[in-house]
Amino acid sequence: MASSGGIQIPSRLPLLLTHEGVLLPGSTVRLSLDSPRNMQLVSQRLLKGTSLKSTMIGVIPNTRDPEHDTEGLPPLHKVGTAGIAVQVVGSNWPKPHYSLLITGLCRFRVSSVLKERPFVLAEVEQLDKLEQYTSSSSSSSSEDGELGELSQKFYQAAVQLLGMLDTSVPVVAKFRRLLDSLPRETLPDVVASMIRTSNKEKLQVLDAVSLEERFRKALPMLTRQIEGLKLLQRSRKLSPDHQKRVLSVRKGGVFPGRQFNLEEEEEEEDGDDTAALERKIHRADMPEGALRVCLKELKRLKKMPQSMPEFALTRNYLDLMVELPWNRSTKDCLDIRAARTQLDNDHYAMDKLKRRVLEYLAVRQLKTSLKGPILCFVGPPGVGKTSVGRSIARTLGREFHRIALGGVCDQSDIRGHRRTYVGSMPGRIINGLKTVGVRNPVFLLDEVDKLGKSLQGDPAAALLEVLDPEQNHSFTDHYLNVAFDLSQVLFIATANTTATIPPALLDRMEVLQVPGYTQEEKVEIAHRHLIPNQLDQHGLTLQQLLIPQDSTKDIISRYTREAGVRSLERKIGAICRAVAVRVAEGQGVEPVRGEACPAQEDKAAPPELPVVVDHVALKDILGPPPFEMEVSERLTLPGVALGLAWTPLGGEIMFVEASRTEGEGQLTLTGQLGDVMKESAHLAISWLRANAKTYDLTNVMGGSDPLDGTDIHLHFPAGAVTKDGPSAGVTIVTCLASLFSGRLVRSDVAMTGEITLRGLVLPVGGIKDKVLAAHRAGVKRVILPKRNEKDLEELPADVRAHLDLVLTRTLEEVLNASFDGGFPGTRGRTADPQLSSKL
Repeated sequence: MASSGGIQIPSRLPLLLTHEGVLLPGSTVRLSLDSPRNMQLVSQRLLKGTSLKSTMIGVIPNTRDPEHDTEGLPPLHKVGTAGIAVQVVGSNWPKPHYSLLITGLCRFRVSSVLKERPFVLAEVEQLDKLEQYTSSSSSSSSEDGELGELSQKFYQAAVQLLGMLDTSVPVVAKFRRLLDSLPRETLPDVVASMIRTSNKEKLQVLDAVSLEERFRKALPMLTRQIEGLKLLQRSRKLSPDHQKRVLSVRKGGVFPGRQFNLEEEEEEEDGDDTAALERKIHRADMPEGALRVCLKELKRLKKMPQSMPEFALTRNYLDLMVELPWNRSTKDCLDIRAARTQLDNDHYAMDKLKRRVLEYLAVRQLKTSLKGPILCFVGPPGVGKTSVGRSIARTLGREFHRIALGGVCDQSDIRGHRRTYVGSMPGRIINGLKTVGVRNPVFLLDEVDKLGKSLQGDPAAALLEVLDPEQNHSFTDHYLNVAFDLSQVLFIATANTTATIPPALLDRMEVLQVPGYTQEEKVEIAHRHLIPNQLDQHGLTLQQLLIPQDSTKDIISRYTREAGVRSLERKIGAICRAVAVRVAEGQGVEPVRGEACPAQEDKAAPPELPVVVDHVALKDILGPPPFEMEVSERLTLPGVALGLAWTPLGGEIMFVEASRTEGEGQLTLTGQLGDVMKESAHLAISWLRANAKTYDLTNVMGGSDPLDGTDIHLHFPAGAVTKDGPSAGVTIVTCLASLFSGRLVRSDVAMTGEITLRGLVLPVGGIKDKVLAAHRAGVKRVILPKRNEKDLEELPADVRAHLDLVLTRTLEEVLNASFDGGFPGTRGRTADPQLSSKL
């Protein structure tokens, strides 16, 4: 038998293999056991024994999980700790396991393993000597020399650490009382078990058999803990921003392996939760009105028992008020040249949008107190409205947050719920500010034109205060019930059309039209952005796949007919997938180490790289092209004209067909037409009947009235698509004039414009989208109202160079430009003389 300070440990000890922690002499730990060997040890030795000897076991740190070491005994650590099982607790749920409370006595070394089943029994040799734990003898002998200096230095550091801790904590107070009564030689083990250290560091202390080495191992851990507490105390006196900078440099410093959190450390050290919350409220730097409300709610919270349901609601409310960025903001990057370069790199074309963003940056550089403007990007899908908003945030150096408004039909989503309701929470605006953590982010309100309306209110009306630069400095969320300043937020809304946006909401936003791209712009976008992105997403390189510009033009003109580039990106992705299959098959053809591979004998030879995609490969991968140049083929009979229409998806070409039969002068309209388009058809008929003699229009009987004894059928193809609007007026007139005169409309002409009963052509909207649609369809001449001449400035120069744009004031000019050689009755006619004013 061996002794340690009056404690005798047997020469044979049952061993407990643990991987959870390290037991040091003088410390007490709780271990959870569920491995077969450890459970057998508890059930056969500890639960049946009653003497001190029967409850004494050896604890060996195990580097592997004992639960998975059922086949054989894992390698044992060379040094262990003899301990006494103070408490044994067992449970059968969720699976049988025991929990032990063990107090460490002394170190031992495993001499040999006597048996492995049902638990490990080993021959041990005690390492800690009796004189090391006898205070009278050791204190006199260790005061001299280097060991005495280490002991005194360690003791002083322990006293300093206890002086920095809160003595109201029971564990700290107890250790303070025991510090002077404990032998100093026991301090390294006791202190190393109490301060925050890793298991690896505790193993180093356990393996230190020499007392001097033990002091050398434990002293740096104690010093590191003291420095960490000093850093924490200094950071409390700094501003919140300075705290973040100080604590962010602490990676791998004071507490390695643990993410440092100032709020968490404060809550651990402060027993009073409401006191910590009160300090957070005062540090939140909120306005006086919000601070007054928070202190009032905190006063109620202190008087409220925690069992009340309102306690949790009030606590959640105060936590939200503390987390909101009342006065935290990021600094704008106001370098105009760098911003211009970044915008050009991120997006091709979009000159109008880029110019507006640069104007905003320039004004912010000259005057920092500018209120955040409310920009609304309106355009078809796939033109890059959302990505431009993200690029603006990156250019400014601000946080970016996207709020999807499509389908939102409850005003509480914007303004929040009142706290009287169960499950109340703030609206999306306040939640977004809490997420980004600053008061001046870039908020993208996506699909603002798709807001709904229900019995729970109108969310578009709730947005009026948010998107009003004159009012949003005091936005009041129903949940907060205090004003929050939104004037520093840069709001950007996106929409496909302004028709469904309420006029009051539209009036508060600055609308910027984002039209579709031309074919040349799409080619540039494809080769600058889309193709490199798709190659990267599919694991390909330019040395494996090459798409020439001619192939890109074929994809754009024959496989996609859209204003944006989403379908184009999907087609490029389909090409990348097809090439990826061939490249992957080619890599697997060669046999491994020269051996035959029967499974790969039937495969094709590896492709020659790079794979160049031509028009033949396009047809093989994407199939037959769905779009062909059909304009000239459909304008081969009288009574057909080509119009231009605007849709939320961009501009489109629209055919108008007419036929006549003998009848009673009835007009039949088909093709899902709205009321406005039906009225345009009646206007066209009335104008043609009034001017039939002028233009030599006759009926089937040879009379002067084109409708006498004639039924007219006017049809707009794509009959399943609803159509409405005044823009088809000139197209209907041209179609009926072709029908009545028997002449063909030019096959390369498209037109748009509203008409009046007197034959005037009025301006319409969506000119750029319509002209781009005509350009995509291969039209050479476009007839537009004269009063839309100002809209032609937005057209790219290359589009204007390829098109013959005819501006007209009257229907006579429209007819003269629609037919080869002019229209009968318009040739040789001069325009009506302009009347001069007599005033």
